[in-house]
Amino acid sequence: MTRDELEKRNVGENLDALMNLDPRGYGVCRILYAGSRAFAGQPLTMQAAQRLCDAVHPGDTVVILTGFVLLPHKVPEMDGTVSSMLLARALVLAFGAKPVIVCPADSVEAIRRCAAVVGLHCYEDLETVKALPLSMGVVAFTKDKDAAPAQAQELADTLNPAAVIAIEAAGANEKGVYHNAGGLDVTELQAKSEALWNLLRSRGVTNIAIGDLGNEIGMASIADHIRKYVPFTAPGECACGCGGGVLSASKADCIITATCSDWGCYGMMAALAYLKRDMEILHREEMESEVMRVAARNGFIDMTGSLLPGIDGFSTRLNVGIVSLMRQCTAYAVRHSHESDRWFEPVLQKGFFTAS
Repeated sequence: MTRDELEKRNVGENLDALMNLDPRGYGVCRILYAGSRAFAGQPLTMQAAQRLCDAVHPGDTVVILTGFVLLPHKVPEMDGTVSSMLLARALVLAFGAKPVIVCPADSVEAIRRCAAVVGLHCYEDLETVKALPLSMGVVAFTKDKDAAPAQAQELADTLNPAAVIAIEAAGANEKGVYHNAGGLDVTELQAKSEALWNLLRSRGVTNIAIGDLGNEIGMASIADHIRKYVPFTAPGECACGCGGGVLSASKADCIITATCSDWGCYGMMAALAYLKRDMEILHREEMESEVMRVAARNGFIDMTGSLLPGIDGFSTRLNVGIVSLMRQCTAYAVRHSHESDRWFEPVLQKGFFTAS
């Protein structure tokens, strides 16, 4: 291990730890992290950011799948969509990429309004997105399972993306049933964008899945671990009677698990800022709170059902705090990288990090 590899690893460890803070205290985030870390073999945030750096180049399209629709109000939740907006901005700044958010029709108008908060023009016409600077796209994906393969084929051929990222995107279990966190059947509410995910992955497109329970796209990569330790995920444990459990059947090559999916996405963006040595890639605290406010004012709800700004029951203040800590930890490493150089070689010689 080199000096730079040690620094990169430990910046990633910081971000992984921050995205898995557990205010609820029941430990699911830490259960998931144990499985996803064993799967990755390295800090999840830094692995995902490096995959993006390796895959995405100026002008490339990056597809972002999001938009979990919740009971009983049957409207989309904020988790996943808020960070998707901020990730779209980060991809433009980091790579000059063309981000396209694929979501249920329920989310489209609110996403268009949130785009202005992150400084991007938003178009449903994908050729316009490709042609104009500082632009992102939004596409409503069908909720009809039978229509999904054809739309997936058309989008995959039109966009030819360099990467696809799923953030809190609903994933069906092995029986084709979509579930909420409590194990209820929400199949009719969800966009069937998993068809696009599976097609792009089969084509070898770089893919990153971000989730916080197991019912999201990509989480079957650690299926055995999730079924063993996370409630409602094993066969017969869901409440709808399908007998399949809530665990998504789709897999990913790269996964991030966190306390809430937005925090996982922010960790990846912070790692990207570190790798690019550009802290503007990770949004500032003020933008975090404003995107949350605008999303709430345009109909997105917190997991609790509240129309007040919140992510999975966590207030604006807590979400801003997570972003602030990620910014400060990453900025310190970027700006003061070599001020502690005299420590790196002696630490490496002691062998702790090479042994672990």
